[in-house]
Amino acid sequence: MKENTFSEKDSLELISQMLKQTKQNLEVGSGNIFLYYGYSAFVISVIVFGLVYFTTNPIWAALWFLMFVPNIIIGIKNKKEKPRVVTYMDKAIINTWFVIGTLFFLTIIAIIILGLCMDKISFTLMLPLGLLYAAIGTSITGIIMNEKILVYTPLFSFFIAIYMLLALNLQNGATAFWHLYFGVAFVFMMVIPGHIINRKSIRQCSKN
Repeated sequence: MKENTFSEKDSLELISQMLKQTKQNLEVGSGNIFLYYGYSAFVISVIVFGLVYFTTNPIWAALWFLMFVPNIIIGIKNKKEKPRVVTYMDKAIINTWFVIGTLFFLTIIAIIILGLCMDKISFTLMLPLGLLYAAIGTSITGIIMNEKILVYTPLFSFFIAIYMLLALNLQNGATAFWHLYFGVAFVFMMVIPGHIINRKSIRQCSKN
């Protein structure tokens, strides 16, 4: 039986091709998945901040559930326009965000169940926890894609999340500005890197 030798050079070339294909597959229309979530978070944060700040009614924070809308839109779009080649790295990124999404969902369920048991349902923790989940998912995606900007920009979101948790512990309360902080964190974590990755993808496609 003939055995095919797979040299170190072949391995590096295969990994390079997978990276290139993965980055091309991340393009979604004129943007990518990071832009969908990043811009959605920023717009919702401004709206929620304005409503909560000027009405002093925290019920408007429920509008954050609109963050599930981009996931639905992306899911529908992906069914219509599937990537020609799905690499192992694509699957790793998809599974990473599946875990992150599951954490979001389980956190909401846990808050509701425990809140009913304690006669008080509060989603205040969702903002810092949401930032932590998204920051972890973005950094892991950056490691898989070998994009340093995705690895390090979530650090800003991490510090904002820690600030929120410390404020809850030390000051025993949240402010309307938290919603704005959340949106700004997503700009640094997803919007700016998303545009940079898109420009790289466009340049790469133009060379092919």
